[in-house]
This record gives sequence, C-alpha cells and structure tokens, in this order.
Amino acid sequence: MSDDESYELLGFDNVLLPVGDLGEAVTFYERAGFAVGFRLDEAGIALLKVGGETPGILLRAEEAFGHWPPPWPSTPRVWLEVPDARVAARALTAAGIPLLDEPSPVATGWTVEIADPWGNVIGFTDYSKRPQLGRRP
Repeated sequence: MSDDESYELLGFDNVLLPVGDLGEAVTFYERAGFAVGFRLDEAGIALLKVGGETPGILLRAEEAFGHWPPPWPSTPRVWLEVPDARVAARALTAAGIPLLDEPSPVATGWTVEIADPWGNVIGFTDYSKRPQLGRRP
C-alpha cells in the first residue's frame, strides 16, 4: 500500500462458519439460543443474529464438509458477550448442547464454549468482573 493510501477498519460485517448441512446447523444454533435473521437454502446460507447488531454469524453450507470431532487446539473461536456466562452454560446444557468444559473464570468475568457438529467453536463470555468494559456497564 502506498503512503497516500490508507483504510480504516469499521467493524465486523459477518463471521462465516462452514457447515455440512444447513438445516442441521440452523436447528443446532436455534437450540443454542440464536435467532435466524434470514435463510437462503438455494444459496446455502443462513444468518444468525447476534444481539441488536446488524452483522451476525453466517452459516455457509460447503459440499463434502462432514462432521468433525470437537475442536482441534488451533480451531478459531468466536466469542460473544452475554450478561452471565454461567447462566448461558445452564441454558445450553438444558437445551441438550454439550459444553466443551465447565464455565471458567477469565480476567473480565466467566466464559464457556460449545462446538457445533462441524467443530466450529462459539464462546460465551461476560464482563461480571469488569462491567465498565462490557456493553451493559
């Protein structure tokens, strides 16, 4: 990039997650508490809403993308802010979604993670220890 060119990162558009079966993925994420913003089966995509933000998690069906075991150590993770990660963990468990581990403390509060059937990891974290950093101080 030349010195007279620059760009600015404005924020997230969407986070794309590859899945093997769009219908199965939508069902899994609805059980995990996500609302579907839109679904285009002919394009193999569905958008999951994340709070009141316009960007979301875009599920994209990919041919021959089979089920993967729970995540590899280097699997990228998408973490979402929730009011209380321990409450989220109980709700996920009640919905039949297995946790990767018990909720654990982090510098800002608590976190818990799940993996979908394709190994995509979603974390839920709160700011209970440092509320001034969260969306709801």
